[in-house]
Amino acid sequence: MTVQAYLEKVDAVNAAGRYKPDWDSLSRHRTPAWFEESKFGIFIHWGVFSIPAAFSEWYPRHMYIEGSPEHEDFRRRFGDMKHFGYKDLIPRFTAPKFDPDEWMDLFAAAGARYVTPVAEHHDGFQMYKSELSRWNAYEMGPKRDVLGELRAAAERRGLILCASSHRLEHYWFLNGGRAFDSDVNDPAYDDFYGPAVYDDILKRGPEGDLYTVTLSSPRAVEHLDNWLARCAEIVDEYRPSMIYFDWWIANEAFRPHLKRFAAYYYNRAEEWGKEVTICYKHNAFAPDAATFDVERGQLAGIRMRPWQTDTAIANNSWCYTEHNEFKRPEDILCDLVDIVSKNGNLMLNVGPKADGSICEEEERVLRTIGKWMKKNGEGIYGTRPFKTFGEGPTLIPEGQFTDTARKGFTAEDIRYTCRGGALYAFLLAPDGRREVKLKALAGGDIPGEGVRIERAEVLGEDTPVAFSYGRDALTLTFGQPVRADLPVCVKLTLK
Repeated sequence: MTVQAYLEKVDAVNAAGRYKPDWDSLSRHRTPAWFEESKFGIFIHWGVFSIPAAFSEWYPRHMYIEGSPEHEDFRRRFGDMKHFGYKDLIPRFTAPKFDPDEWMDLFAAAGARYVTPVAEHHDGFQMYKSELSRWNAYEMGPKRDVLGELRAAAERRGLILCASSHRLEHYWFLNGGRAFDSDVNDPAYDDFYGPAVYDDILKRGPEGDLYTVTLSSPRAVEHLDNWLARCAEIVDEYRPSMIYFDWWIANEAFRPHLKRFAAYYYNRAEEWGKEVTICYKHNAFAPDAATFDVERGQLAGIRMRPWQTDTAIANNSWCYTEHNEFKRPEDILCDLVDIVSKNGNLMLNVGPKADGSICEEEERVLRTIGKWMKKNGEGIYGTRPFKTFGEGPTLIPEGQFTDTARKGFTAEDIRYTCRGGALYAFLLAPDGRREVKLKALAGGDIPGEGVRIERAEVLGEDTPVAFSYGRDALTLTFGQPVRADLPVCVKLTLK
């Protein structure tokens, strides 16, 4: 199909469907039950940008900005950029070790319930078979339908396949190449490098104000139409259960296209009898129309509608680089528990190497998480927030890009979840104490107040924990000192 054919199809489906491209209609859409139940998913950043194995997944942008470390690195390794540019890395992206079944086995072992590959990043290279561009992994590079193979492998393991599109940012992503004699200016590659605008929205150079956008330029409208068509193609061909968008969709000028896509996606999913959602950042959507996402950050308190944090195992990059700095499993698990206690999900990113293998450090982290989840997953999957998310002295900074700040949890930091007739108390940093006080459960000794407990036990162990009610706290007394590098969960069965 062509872009125009997809645009016509989108509008025809929306005209006939229950969901219309307006906030009132879209806000009637409900969060999928699978999303509320899953709590933990995997994000995958993998593509041509993995070839340099340096800096980050924004390497293709910065390599075209003169004076940047990436620019100097590319010129040192590959030479003059007039004839050899980002496009010339594609033939090197052959992915000989890519095995979707191995990936999914690892993700399932980690305890993930859904998987979100990046279908197209800002670089404009599609990781799936497409009729809308020749610049895709099925026709070039590995010559494989990566998204399709991952979908099949996920389904064989009962994992839910989602997808992300970062296509919209491609409008300006390579604009630095317009400022000097590079291959971005070669008309033969316009269909790959895209508008790469330099003057009409970025008034202060390559790092200008990306929110100063109007649709006065025909190129902008054409790009939005192309974005909408590509998103519709992903929906039709792969039927993902979630579409994740990066931040640039929040531009107010893009709202009509965004609403058209959301209505189309929801209407198509209704035709298929499938529960779906869209993840957005900032204020791109009306609050009830999609699922709010915080990139590399968390919330300070409970959000009534389910939400998501997306972050990466690596602190410095979403893709694999030879110099990645990795989070510790204990920090990731503390964040997971904190997020779930506030009605959120954690989508944790993995950055495979260019050859398709997953590095030892990330595999080790995932297997550690999986071992913990096997023991403690009862207190994570399918749970809901308690009346309070937790207690303790450590405050969580709210907002994006705060994930590298060490939280410094203490033995007094507790997080709560609940499900059915059980309440789960997570001790985030047990330090060897035999006695722990749960202040949120104070008053159980007063008729009609507090929470009445029938049994307390460390989850995954057949050892009861003594407890006593008090006006100021419920006190747990363990048979031996509780010390662990990872959070410990105490299951409290209610009377």
